[in-house]
Amino acid sequence: MGHNGRKQESALKLRPEDLATHLAGPLRPVYLLVGEDPLLVTEASDAIRARARERGFTEREVFQIQRPSTDAFMPAQHAAEAMSLFASRRIIEIRLPGGKPGHGEAGLVRVIEAAGEDLLVLIIVGKIERDAWQSEWLQQVEKRGVSLTFWPVDLMRFPDWLRSRFRAAGLVPDADAIALLVERTEGNLLAARQEIEKLALLLPTGARVDTAAVAASSGDSARFDVFQLSKAVSAGDATRALRLLAGLRAEGTEPVLVLWSLLRARAELAGNQPRGARRPGGAAITARAVRADRMAKGRLKGDVWDELMLLATELCGLRVLALSRWQLRSQGQA
Repeated sequence: MGHNGRKQESALKLRPEDLATHLAGPLRPVYLLVGEDPLLVTEASDAIRARARERGFTEREVFQIQRPSTDAFMPAQHAAEAMSLFASRRIIEIRLPGGKPGHGEAGLVRVIEAAGEDLLVLIIVGKIERDAWQSEWLQQVEKRGVSLTFWPVDLMRFPDWLRSRFRAAGLVPDADAIALLVERTEGNLLAARQEIEKLALLLPTGARVDTAAVAASSGDSARFDVFQLSKAVSAGDATRALRLLAGLRAEGTEPVLVLWSLLRARAELAGNQPRGARRPGGAAITARAVRADRMAKGRLKGDVWDELMLLATELCGLRVLALSRWQLRSQGQA
């Protein structure tokens, strides 16, 4: 038994989803959180601090290390090695965004070595290069504490992440509500959590969440109308689709978002076709969608909203002015 009466601990790399179970047991002297998404890291650090408070760690000191240097960790080292005047158990929190202590590594090692029964050391870093795990300070973390790495939630996993968050909030989202929130938050986990928290305040536990509820909570009627457009096209309701398009144009909605909605409707229509069936005008619709995309991005001359209206009309099953061979050729030109 050494400094602060600590015992030698074995290494533990923990999966983020197992943190809650881990915190139900004894705390380790050192915790290292690695990740660049602020929400995931913040929630984990909050959970560790909350559990530590329950165990009597009532004093906390935070050290932000922006520019590592030889003496950058001296204040944290002095705090870790000093006796507390106010609490018997303390937390020393070190934030090292770059993940490299540089010439101050020896000081960081001393802080880690000081951790024990009465001192919990929490280290938060943005990222760590693979070869850096052989460095002395990380070896000390692995000997004495717990490390958790939080990988970004990519767009492929984002819908599942949202569903789990809705379940935790006691809500049941439908597929369109998930799709709308994916589009609206664009992978920003913090923004998504805020939207779900607002819905949890507005709706009773166990309520189903649809696009109307998401739009109402965010005050984003334009994005709600985009989903209504997709539904109108899928139903073949050209009159409603064109009316919604006109409203979206008047509200200044991004044409790229409208095109996404129309392509979503097209995919839904294709999915409802009998197996082996060929959708009429498929090539022409693809060509018109490509033209609209290039117009929206300024890579092809023309009125993108006119093109979107023609595309919506065709998707509703109505015949419109066909693209000429010259137009089909020109869609690939800037």
